[in-house]
Amino acid sequence: MGPGRLEAFSDGVIAIIITIMVLELKVPHGTDLSALEPLLPQLVSYALSFVFVGIYWNNHHHLIHIVKHVTGRIMWANLHLLFWLSLIPFATGWIGENHRAAWPTALYGVVLLMAAIAYTILQVVIVADHPKDSPVVAALGGDLKGKFSVLSYATAIPLSFVRLWIADALYVFVALIWFVPDRRLAPKSKG
Repeated sequence: MGPGRLEAFSDGVIAIIITIMVLELKVPHGTDLSALEPLLPQLVSYALSFVFVGIYWNNHHHLIHIVKHVTGRIMWANLHLLFWLSLIPFATGWIGENHRAAWPTALYGVVLLMAAIAYTILQVVIVADHPKDSPVVAALGGDLKGKFSVLSYATAIPLSFVRLWIADALYVFVALIWFVPDRRLAPKSKG
């Protein structure tokens, strides 16, 4: 199978994930802006999750574009990533409804942690399934932001039970550092 089919399938799943998240938003009953106030936690959790899904979509796109061939192991590693991403709408809904509670915040972190680990596994499998001298292997060298993200999520999960605001801040901080796509994978500008 070529990388294009893997990317198209993944794009479709990610589009469905975003659609599910937006369908979870409830329409306010009032007609003025004050009717939105009770929905702010859901809107904020949706926005943060949308950014996370967008980050994965963007980096996945760049990652698959440097892949020369797709093996069964790469397909399974990719499905593993999509599984964890597919749980983001559930975790987003729970944290949006219970934004000041430890368990929803911790579960949100677990889903983000597992997605980060799954993305790392996908990279490792891609490297293992390509020749050592290939551009793919060279591009996927050190992953400082990936390691920092995993560490941040792993720290935020137990902090959800101690200092909820620190856990939330860590989630936002990780999203901010990934806002710029992974430079290892982004196409080089010609000029």
